[in-house]
Amino acid sequence: MTFPLGDDSQAGQSPADIAAEPRLEESLGHEESSNIGQSTSEESQSVQDNAGAATESVPGEFSQAEPSIPAPGTTELQFTDSQLEVPPLFGNVFQPPPPPPRIPHLGHVALLVVYLAFSLVISVVTLRVAVYFHLFHVTTLQAAVSDIHYALGSQVLLYLGAFVAAYFTLPLIWHKGFFAGVQWNGASALRHRWGLIGTGFLCYVLAILNIIFIPGPSNTPIEKIFKEPGAAWLLFFFGISFAPFFEELFFRGFLLPSLSTAYDWLAERFYHVPRRPLRPDGSPQWSMSAMVIASLVTSAPFALMHAEQTGNSVDAVLLLACVSVVLCAVRLITRSLAASVLVHSFYNFLIFSMMLLGTEGFRHLDKM
Repeated sequence: MTFPLGDDSQAGQSPADIAAEPRLEESLGHEESSNIGQSTSEESQSVQDNAGAATESVPGEFSQAEPSIPAPGTTELQFTDSQLEVPPLFGNVFQPPPPPPRIPHLGHVALLVVYLAFSLVISVVTLRVAVYFHLFHVTTLQAAVSDIHYALGSQVLLYLGAFVAAYFTLPLIWHKGFFAGVQWNGASALRHRWGLIGTGFLCYVLAILNIIFIPGPSNTPIEKIFKEPGAAWLLFFFGISFAPFFEELFFRGFLLPSLSTAYDWLAERFYHVPRRPLRPDGSPQWSMSAMVIASLVTSAPFALMHAEQTGNSVDAVLLLACVSVVLCAVRLITRSLAASVLVHSFYNFLIFSMMLLGTEGFRHLDKM
């Protein structure tokens, strides 16, 4: 009798062993499947634990917690408040923006001085060209210096050149109009017009008292210029129009606020004084000490600028310094450059009117 050939592994095995082998393989299969399932469950639990730990360790990320399983018969997922909360993006990255700049400041004053220097060059060149062509019958530079047409003409060119340059360039730096930057504020001047006129009259009274009680030197350079033919009326017009506007623009429009800002900046930097916020119109606010110091410092060059015209008289210089302090106070109280221009112009008008009446319409200049 022949037997069918089987697997070599089954060779030499009894029939009972061969029958028991499938049951052994099935048992081993169940055990391996159970071990694989348990290992997979442990790995899944470990991944979830690691994900939860990573979620807790990273601030500012969205919560990775699973929503609660809906109850039988419901279809909506339930979320907790912490899961719905959205943290702000980049909350710790961006710093608050820097405070807006206070204008004008000393850097703008320096830029204005540069414009004045270039304008002076243009004025001198124009003066030489005029002398070359014998304008107003002037043939030498020495004669041009003492001629009223050349003296006033060169000043007008100096002022206008710097003004035009500043008017078109500074608004690009300030991001606002020129007159808004220097705080022209004509509406405030119009609102306080009677008080400003009264202030100009008080300055005129102060000048009269100075002449009465502290008479200055006679035959000063300004008096000599007045005695030139046609000079008195030119000086009258120049003194109530160009001179007040451009002098106030430089001294009270640029220098005074810049010095006030510089004083407060030093106090903030070295004494940790809190910075004052800007006004609603964007203009700076200053401390009382800053305004007082800045007014005194501004008045010194203003008075010295006119010293030569008055023969370097000490009493005249002190009078002009006092008038300058009043003009600074007007500019700071009204927050209007137009207000100080109005007071300055009215003060000059009263001074020239007194000279006009005293010389019978500038016909008898020997009575000055």
